[in-house]
Amino acid sequence: MPEKTFIVAVDLQGTGVHPQAWRRTDSRAEELFTAQYWTGLIEQADSAGVDLVFIPDSFALQSADGSELGRLDAASIAARAAAPTHSIGLVPTVTVTHTEPFHVSKQIASIDFASHGRAGWEVSVSESDAETKSFGRKGVQSATSLWAEADDAIEVVSRLWDSWEDDAEIRDVSTGRFIDRDKLHYIDFEGEHFSVRGPSITPRSPQGQSLVVIRATSDSLKVAAQRADIVRIAAPTVDEASVIAARVRRAVVTAGRDPANVHVLLDLDVLVSDSAGVDLAQLNGWGSYTSQSVSFVGESAGLVALLGELEAVVDGVTLRPLALASALPAIAGVVSQLNRRSTSGLLRERLGLTRPANRYAAKESAK
Repeated sequence: MPEKTFIVAVDLQGTGVHPQAWRRTDSRAEELFTAQYWTGLIEQADSAGVDLVFIPDSFALQSADGSELGRLDAASIAARAAAPTHSIGLVPTVTVTHTEPFHVSKQIASIDFASHGRAGWEVSVSESDAETKSFGRKGVQSATSLWAEADDAIEVVSRLWDSWEDDAEIRDVSTGRFIDRDKLHYIDFEGEHFSVRGPSITPRSPQGQSLVVIRATSDSLKVAAQRADIVRIAAPTVDEASVIAARVRRAVVTAGRDPANVHVLLDLDVLVSDSAGVDLAQLNGWGSYTSQSVSFVGESAGLVALLGELEAVVDGVTLRPLALASALPAIAGVVSQLNRRSTSGLLRERLGLTRPANRYAAKESAK
């Protein structure tokens, strides 16, 4: 297995996680619904050596302290960013509550192909009444029901990713066979929420299984421990982050998995500039924001020191800029001071995660 190194991810949430970030003169809020806004930011992060970008999504409007902001589809943004980027992992959020897992599997696998093995999937659920009414398919579900459904959805998606063996596409001109049908497999999933036969219509992607990312909460921790390659956590202090990270790792062991194969990333809200205090005062003057995790407001040197401290606590961080467009140059400077890994190869390899064996090929070979 490749050596694990400290992971740096960036969360690309609108114009920034502060709900008033769009009011800054440099926010580029007028470009939010253009491809150039998103690809430009992701290219900056890619050039800086950032490991992953998380692209949030939801079926609800974003609340901006009385205002409401729309959003583009996260998976479409990731697909658009695949071509102009080279090494950065592309991880859109795709919710499962009102989405068929067959579609999700094809969508993420397609991004993995387009990016030459750099795709991930952040799993999320739709909790609100407004989201439910937007679809009208079913009623509001409890948190327990939502995450039981998500667990089934991840199982279906992962089986579909395996439903083609790696060498199923043979392109045998002499016999006229493009696919070896013996290397395609029905998944025959029957669960409480889905009944899916398969196989997928998309071949097994470069990573075999794209990364699965789940944010750990009291409701989702069990599913995260069983299913995720990366678990995102939030904590108000570094000490509390250590406690939560240990809790996640214990849950991973309880689920029968090796914690070395699961990375825990801490959310870190950041405002990095030479005038960070003034910038924060301006944002809060328009409307206050309370961070739900460790936060840093200050100059680059202080952030570098904090990241060094966190290396003993978690496997990496997700930087969540309070004001996004202005933050990336400063983040690039911080990342350049860290000991970074190779930028070549599949995302799984570079993050120290093994390429999963195909469950159906293993069964065939055992016969």
